[in-house]
Amino acid sequence: MHGASITAGLAARLRTETAPLHRHAERSGLMARLLQGRIETRAYCSLLRSLHLIYDALESGLALHAGRPDIAPLCLPELPRTAALHDDLCALHGSSWSDDILPTKAAIEYAARLKALSVEQPALLASHSYVRHLGDLHGGQVLGRVVSGALQLQDGRGTRFYAFDGEVGSLIRRYRDGLDTLPQDAARIDALVAEAQSGFRRHIAMFDELAAAMPG
Repeated sequence: MHGASITAGLAARLRTETAPLHRHAERSGLMARLLQGRIETRAYCSLLRSLHLIYDALESGLALHAGRPDIAPLCLPELPRTAALHDDLCALHGSSWSDDILPTKAAIEYAARLKALSVEQPALLASHSYVRHLGDLHGGQVLGRVVSGALQLQDGRGTRFYAFDGEVGSLIRRYRDGLDTLPQDAARIDALVAEAQSGFRRHIAMFDELAAAMPG
């Protein structure tokens, strides 16, 4: 589905055309185990370490280009997760997490892609914001409860990543509205959809790599 489907709007096209890869990602590697509550603190911290690398690159790029009309509508102040990931890693591992835990090869490559986009094609950062930020809003509440149960965490310890200021449903609506205010020419939308699909593929690779490193 390409240029002729532009009338569906960017948000609808992203949702429809990334759905198969989104489902694949949820069933892949470490994420499949996490959703089943079958994860230990060490493996979970490895996931957070890789996510921190990705979010740091993504959110640094978004902040740098926040004045652009093809980025600004997605820069909701409630969305950034880098600081929350830092706090969760400190709570679950300790302040030496950045030295002790290595990010996955897939995460390193993903962060490199995000940094390259920030320099060469910053408009495509919107695709990765969609993959991560909107995904966090949709699935974060469920995942937060699963993680708390699996790791026996209480009082929000180690799960700041899933906690958003404000009402989540309202944030989702604002984000989707923002997507549909981005420039809507056919070539641009096709590129954004393709980049979002690439983002999900990168997550699948990361989840599989993390699972392969788990004992048993």
